[in-house]
Amino acid sequence: MSENEAKNAAQKLVGAGKEAVGKVTGNDRLVAEGKADQAKASVKQAGEDIKDVFTRDEK
Repeated sequence: MSENEAKNAAQKLVGAGKEAVGKVTGNDRLVAEGKADQAKASVKQAGEDIKDVFTRDEK
């Protein structure tokens, strides 16, 4: 796992935590923020996966 992949996983975990806390406390803004963090992490991870495909083929 690369450093970027670890950061993406951490961001996704933080987002899930925010979403959970938001649901428990009834804070819709926090729920939305958590979902946004998770979506950002997923997009970044997809970029990493695409980059890996191209760099793997070059080796």
